[in-house]
Amino acid sequence: MEISLSQRMNKFGESIFNELANYKKQKLQQGQDIIDLSVGSPDLPPPPFVIEELSKHVHNPSLYGYSLTGIDELHEAIVDYYYKNYDVQLKKKKDVLMVMGSQDGLVHFPMVFSNPGDIILVPDPGYTAYAAGVALAGATPYGMPLKEENQFLPDLEAIPEDVCQKAKLMILNFPGNPVPALATESFFKKVIEFAKKHQIIVLHDFAYSELYYEEKPISFLSVDGAKDVGVEFNSLSKSFNMAGCRIGYIVGNAEIVDAVNRLKSNLDYGVFLPIQKAAISALRYSESFSNDLREVYKKRRNLLVEGLAEVGWIVDAPKASMFIWAKVPVGFTSTDFTYRLIDEAGIVITPGSAFGPSGEGYVRIGLVQNEETLKKVVQRLKEIQFLK
Repeated sequence: MEISLSQRMNKFGESIFNELANYKKQKLQQGQDIIDLSVGSPDLPPPPFVIEELSKHVHNPSLYGYSLTGIDELHEAIVDYYYKNYDVQLKKKKDVLMVMGSQDGLVHFPMVFSNPGDIILVPDPGYTAYAAGVALAGATPYGMPLKEENQFLPDLEAIPEDVCQKAKLMILNFPGNPVPALATESFFKKVIEFAKKHQIIVLHDFAYSELYYEEKPISFLSVDGAKDVGVEFNSLSKSFNMAGCRIGYIVGNAEIVDAVNRLKSNLDYGVFLPIQKAAISALRYSESFSNDLREVYKKRRNLLVEGLAEVGWIVDAPKASMFIWAKVPVGFTSTDFTYRLIDEAGIVITPGSAFGPSGEGYVRIGLVQNEETLKKVVQRLKEIQFLK
């Protein structure tokens, strides 16, 4: 039997992430010791009380049915969390929607608001799920370059007028992945003005909201007028080390939230209720845990940034997120440098070009290993010739 794929699948070829995973597997089979800093997955567990909460409710036989939507208590915890942390007032019955991890929501979101041929404004470089969502919707992406000279913020004035007229959605991500930049209040004000002028919905991905160091990130919804034009996605994956639990949420404009809920009600039957109970606990009681987690990542950041400087590789210390966005040494493309680092040092990172054309010339390095392992990374870099 001949299997024929849809034309849509032409947009979903093998990614660089799969290529790197396969190459890493080959090296491991050859006996090479590999340190993987390529995947943005927390290596630490959730708070103990969150695990205890999950364990307690797993033993309740009445919680194994379909949850369908987020329970009221979860919505209340999200509303309280946003008011406490960002002074944002939300209505739990209208402004909040649970999703099965923020990526699930991000990928499906464009299908709700765009038609084939519509334009979606995306960060370049940007998280790969954005491109997947645009492709599923049959829309056309328009990359907004994130350049160092603009503090890695999109230049809205550089977007052509004909693109603005066709655009239905703008996706933003601060603190970002792969670029760990922070947005300013003045930038968000420009975004709101731009969105109102051109009737564009704004989606702000705030998944790294709790992973910051010297400066607390700004919630898009905390800026006057933001709720008129958009929503904010958030997740418990990175902030509370609950990546495998697959739970996140959308907050903001009630009409937008309701529209996404219409689609979601036809796609899934909700998140396992014990996981929702654990998420409630994380949102309500994790303040001290979040402070401790930030210190862990800050120590890792400082160790690696200082270690890279010792070998002559000068990189900017990120103010937030779990990534370092680093320029590759002169003479290399992002991909060439990535594979050279695997071959000669057994270190896996991600080429910036995997996230969009403007990522060329950079690599993403994840702070996803403990300090002892990161010290080994620095030592290996000191021993390879092409960095000397």
